[in-house]
Amino acid sequence: MSNRNRFITHATLALSLLALAATSCTSTPKEEGAAASATAAAAADTVATVAHGAYLVTIVGCHDCHTPGALYGAPDFQRALAGSEVGWSGPWGVSYARNLTPDPVTGIGAWTEDQIVLTLQTGKRPDGTDLLPPMPWPAAASMKPRDIRSIAKYLKSIIPVNHTVPTSVPPGGKASTPVITVPAPGAWDAPAARAASATP
Repeated sequence: MSNRNRFITHATLALSLLALAATSCTSTPKEEGAAASATAAAAADTVATVAHGAYLVTIVGCHDCHTPGALYGAPDFQRALAGSEVGWSGPWGVSYARNLTPDPVTGIGAWTEDQIVLTLQTGKRPDGTDLLPPMPWPAAASMKPRDIRSIAKYLKSIIPVNHTVPTSVPPGGKASTPVITVPAPGAWDAPAARAASATP
């Protein structure tokens, strides 16, 4: 079994055990049986939702940028989604794939599920700043609400990794890390606003 599959399996198993513990620790007289069943069903639904989020994060390529080593063909799933120190250099400056683990200081542990969902839908972080390229948030925004919520739940469930990703560098600045350079666009690929301003 690959490290990635082992990581997903362990996360799902841990959530299942927590759900089982939550239901087994509750004394359930006959009249409370329905409530206990509802609690168990809700816990099972959460486990299924997190597993669906893990699946989506994998197939849409989040690990490709946010998991160390992935850009070199050797993703380290012991540090899954903990961010990268390889920058993406373009007209926006230099951006970095952020730490998406629930570490409260260096990751998104302080974000609520709703804030993660809103960020994926709007391209804006809770502090109002924009997500920078090459983060494909418009594709994420096109997902069904249930899918986005599954991703948010999954990100809140994974192992926190304390790792500070380098700060984005504004246009004209120089990065101190390796970078992948995206060239300035030609006329065909220029963003609409730039193309319009260049029209006589």
